[in-house]
Amino acid sequence: MTPLPPLGAPDATSGRPARPPEHVDAVVVGGGIGGLVAARTLVHRGLQVVLLEASDRVGGPVRGGAFGSLPVRLDLGAESFAARGTAVTDLAEELGLEVVSPAPLSAWGYAAGRAFPLPKAGVLGIPSVPWAADVRRAIGWPGVARAAWDRLLPRFVADTTDLGSLVRSRLGRRVADRLVAPVATGVHSAPLDRLDVAAVAPGLLDAFARTASLSRAVGELRAAAPAGSAVRGVDGGIHAIVEALTGEIAASAEEFADSPRTDATGPIHAAVRVGQQVDGVQRVGADWQVTTTVGDTVRAPRLVVTTPHVAPLLAPWVAAPGQAAPGAVPVPTPEPGADIWLATLLLDAPELDDAPRGSGLLVAPDAEGAGGSGVAGTAGVRAKALTHATAKWPWLADRVRAAAGPGVHVVRLSYGRIGTATEPPSAEQAARDASALLGVDLTDRVRDHLLQRWDGSLPPPTPAYRAQVGSFTAAVGHTPGLAVTGGWVAGTGLAAIVAHAQAAVAAL
Repeated sequence: MTPLPPLGAPDATSGRPARPPEHVDAVVVGGGIGGLVAARTLVHRGLQVVLLEASDRVGGPVRGGAFGSLPVRLDLGAESFAARGTAVTDLAEELGLEVVSPAPLSAWGYAAGRAFPLPKAGVLGIPSVPWAADVRRAIGWPGVARAAWDRLLPRFVADTTDLGSLVRSRLGRRVADRLVAPVATGVHSAPLDRLDVAAVAPGLLDAFARTASLSRAVGELRAAAPAGSAVRGVDGGIHAIVEALTGEIAASAEEFADSPRTDATGPIHAAVRVGQQVDGVQRVGADWQVTTTVGDTVRAPRLVVTTPHVAPLLAPWVAAPGQAAPGAVPVPTPEPGADIWLATLLLDAPELDDAPRGSGLLVAPDAEGAGGSGVAGTAGVRAKALTHATAKWPWLADRVRAAAGPGVHVVRLSYGRIGTATEPPSAEQAARDASALLGVDLTDRVRDHLLQRWDGSLPPPTPAYRAQVGSFTAAVGHTPGLAVTGGWVAGTGLAAIVAHAQAAVAAL
């Protein structure tokens, strides 16, 4: 890493004198949900915080928007969170938001050219009762016969290398391809054979060790309940959490404006600053010094990094006990995640009033797709998942009905699997896919549409990457004044990220 110039030295590009450093209590790098939660947690401890975000907006893959023809805001990214734990629920309620449950509808799967309700009791599509009627409808009697062997096989007949290997070794290929592949690859945008079991299904391996059966382990982790019921939302959309967090942090700046603590730059404020890409990190005494591409320099005794792009800058300062020198622990180097496009359709379709496919469908990768599951018959559907948003969320249905009248629905389709660039879907393509998945001709029913891209910012939870993250975070834990958090460390999902961010900064 190139050493930073002395403080106050002229900028190498413009020749203008560099601005003097700003001194605060903590610097947070990255304005996704993890960074915002970390900043808020520190502010609530009475610390003065500067949050730096490289892009022109905060929130990461949590964003709201509206159709041009309908004055109703809805989620264009994450639209729910896992109900495990209370971190997100507590945060939302502290921010004055109402946490809501989805409608009591089953989620469906789509594989081998047909749709079916997903089993009522499962974890990532893994059934707890292999011979249950809803499992039999999905995988047929041959699949049930093979899956039932899970209850008889000895414990050592299990390949725990990855999620796909584990499921196939215990329950067979039909369960892996028709039940687990639609759910797990839809959620994590990566093939089954690239998913670390401990990362995507916490506690499953421990339960398997106790029960000597994968299906029994699932039953131990989750009682029978409709698929999809283990999630929650927010009245008005998940994006309201980001907006409330940003507003609360901004309000704290006004409180700090009256602080008697000042330096050469004037009063110190808590602030969220967008368009501030970090290009340098150094230690100056007991402080961390962070510089940005716009010439700003911030010093603080506490540094929180929530993005993998800045992690390499930390390497010279991170050392675990027993290491000869800092830099010996490899920095996690994730491969890019999936290139995701989300198409949201506003449809004139009274036929969808009865939610013919529940809250939505998860699509198994076909033989030619990036997932490589070997399932034939889904090649005509490009989407990897569909959410019937107005069926799933009563608050959204009420707002759409009030603004557009009866029989108008919102569906969301996501596109893109890891390993390939994704061609943006047109409204016509999305309508064709929705028709196939929902069993209703919607090709001439599109009133409006929105298209949003998510560029693979979250790395896939592969076993190798999770091992790298474990080593790196352990070393960070022994580095004074430093914490790392965010989806690249905590894993996928708001529940994991919010809880991790709060815990990560607590020690600071």
